[in-house]
Amino acid sequence: MQALKLEIPEVVLFTAKLFGDDRGFFYESFNARVFSEVTGLQPDFCQDNHSRSVKGVLRGLHYQLSPHTQGKLVRVTQGEVFDVAVDIRRSSPTFGKWVGAVLSAENRNQLWIPAGFAHGFITLSETAEFQYKTTDFYSTKSERCIAWNDPAIGIEWPMDCTPLLSDKDKKGLALSEADLFD
Repeated sequence: MQALKLEIPEVVLFTAKLFGDDRGFFYESFNARVFSEVTGLQPDFCQDNHSRSVKGVLRGLHYQLSPHTQGKLVRVTQGEVFDVAVDIRRSSPTFGKWVGAVLSAENRNQLWIPAGFAHGFITLSETAEFQYKTTDFYSTKSERCIAWNDPAIGIEWPMDCTPLLSDKDKKGLALSEADLFD
C-alpha cells in the first residue's frame, strides 16, 4: 500500500498494490500499521457505509461537529467518482481550501478525510458504489452541510450537466454561514 499526502497534507491518498493473474486479483484494502505510520493516527473505525449513485449525483459537502466528529476512509468498489475534501478548520493555514481525487474500482485508490473536513463527491460513471469507514457513528444532531457550489471554496467539479442533489444538499450553507471547527 502506497500513500501520498495531498496539497492539504492531512488528506492522504492510499493506493493498493494489486496482485493478479488469470484467476483474478488480491489486494490489501486497509492496513492499520501503514495507516498509522502515514497519518500518525490509530482510528477506531466503528461504522461502514455503502451508497450507490447514478451519473451526475453529487453528495455533499457533509461533515459532523463535536461530539460526533468523523474521519472517513473512502473508496469506490464499482464505477468512478470525483471525491473532494474541504478544510473547514478556522485556525488552519489551509482553511477553505479543497483537494480532490478520482476514485474508481479500477484504480482502487482510497482517500483519508480527517475530522475537521467537509466531504463530497460526484458520480462520473453510469453508476458508482461508494464505501467508507467512519471513526464515529452517524448523528443527525451533529451533521452539517456546506453548499457544493460555494464560490468562496471554488471547487472545480468535473461535470457536464446540472448535478442531481438531495433535498438536504440543496439546502447546504455557504462556508461563511456554516458551523465550523476552530
